Amino acid sequence: MAFDLGGGKGGIRPAMNVTPLVDVVLVLLIIFMVVTPLMTKQMWMTVPAKGDDQEAPPPPPDAVPPVVLTVDKSGVLRINREEVARDQVVARLQRMLNARPDKIVFFDASDDVPYGAAMDVLDLARGGDITVGVLPDKLAD
Repeated sequence: MAFDLGGGKGGIRPAMNVTPLVDVVLVLLIIFMVVTPLMTKQMWMTVPAKGDDQEAPPPPPDAVPPVVLTVDKSGVLRINREEVARDQVVARLQRMLNARPDKIVFFDASDDVPYGAAMDVLDLARGGDITVGVLPDKLAD
């Protein structure tokens, strides 16, 4: 630390020398800049290519088909391709799920359905305490 020995009224006034502080901060900055890239973790994963010649194995004969709730452009709701009135959807899904070991309903909307209409149907199903999974791809008809 340096001191100002001027002959003013205050006598000796301490003034902090910031040079050592700046040196320490710069050294720490360089250390963190060097160490940070070494701390990243990388995971390499090899995923087999999806070939057209490979078919998915058929489900076991005792497998229960999934429950799928669909909505089309005109707003018609279907549970496993059977039309259901909007006010009966939740009760019907709950009855179907009570008889199943898995308690999940898959949701699928036509590409032409407006986003808001699809979310209304999804919220309707979720409002009945039903676990809903959204299908990412089109179903094979």
